[in-house]
Amino acid sequence: MAVLAALAIGLPDIATAQQRPAPARSAPKAPEKDKEPPAPAEPPPAPYDRDLMRLSEIIGSLSFLRSLCAAPDAAEWPTRMKALMDAEGVTPGRRDRLAGAYNRGYRGYSLTYRACTPSANEAAARYVAEGERLSHALASRFGG
Repeated sequence: MAVLAALAIGLPDIATAQQRPAPARSAPKAPEKDKEPPAPAEPPPAPYDRDLMRLSEIIGSLSFLRSLCAAPDAAEWPTRMKALMDAEGVTPGRRDRLAGAYNRGYRGYSLTYRACTPSANEAAARYVAEGERLSHALASRFGG
């Protein structure tokens, strides 16, 4: 009886030990080389960024307007923007801002004009003049 009592007293301990969960095993860690390095910090804007964004917007407007009016120089405007982005789009953020300005200029007129009108030709002529003044000012002040 004493043996049964000892066994009975010891049984709950065995039962509790069997019910305790095993310690959790940690999953293997991914190798460090799979992680991407952090993106480099965006440099401060150049002193001519505002003018450059305006020039990008003008080029976008001219890309649409000159194509709409079948101007001989219509194919040059997207090429000029690509050259500007190649020269000035040194970081992904800057490229995005330049492209955004171009797209704003393009979309602004694509929502308004469906056919070439005297007004569209006048707008294009004004943008050519503004773009020329802006590009000369940028080149004379900052080189290029």
